[in-house]
Amino acid sequence: MRICFLLVMISLNTVAQQRNYDTLPNSPEHYVKRMAMFRKQPVVTGKIMMVGNSITEGGDWRKLLNDSTVVNRGISGDVTFGVLNRLDDITKRKPSKLFLLIGINDLSRNTPNEVIIENIFNIVYRIRAASPKTEIFVQSILPLNESFQNFPKQFKGKQEHVIYINGHLNKYAEKLKYTFVDLHGKFTDKNGNLDTKLATDGLHLSAAGYLHWASILKTYIKK
Repeated sequence: MRICFLLVMISLNTVAQQRNYDTLPNSPEHYVKRMAMFRKQPVVTGKIMMVGNSITEGGDWRKLLNDSTVVNRGISGDVTFGVLNRLDDITKRKPSKLFLLIGINDLSRNTPNEVIIENIFNIVYRIRAASPKTEIFVQSILPLNESFQNFPKQFKGKQEHVIYINGHLNKYAEKLKYTFVDLHGKFTDKNGNLDTKLATDGLHLSAAGYLHWASILKTYIKK
């Protein structure tokens, strides 16, 4: 496990050395443990796959979506570079539908907006190339709410970046042949912040938040 951990960190740090910013997941050891668990699972094709960070990992998707074919590929603390690093394990399973939500942890590391957008587009391109029959759904980054007393300080001031990135994800959906899912607009309150009823700390979702999210996704899964 220690050798595996070092190899993954070396791989992710290569880009960091070239571009002079941090590309590591927020929880590197958890990332490696989750990847090891994923690799042990049988390669079964045609599943619905949820890919993302802690917000995705925290959902009991089979129960939420009432669908036993759903696979949770969320890793707490993950960033766009982390998803790129683990795409081979994802694409070899040829999911029927793939829902991606990633990018907020990159912002906590002050990764430039353009780099996050480029990485998400690269994720889409690589999935399309390796698993052309997979329907790709790129979900907008969720809004934030800094009014929570326990709001994680590393995400303060990132709301405008979230909006900028989401705008580009929406703009290029047709050109890059993915479906854009606007979660952001369906999770905001009247002030444009994450609705307090749907959150636990202004970043992560409450049980009500997950139910709301699932209700949105069900319309795409049934198509």
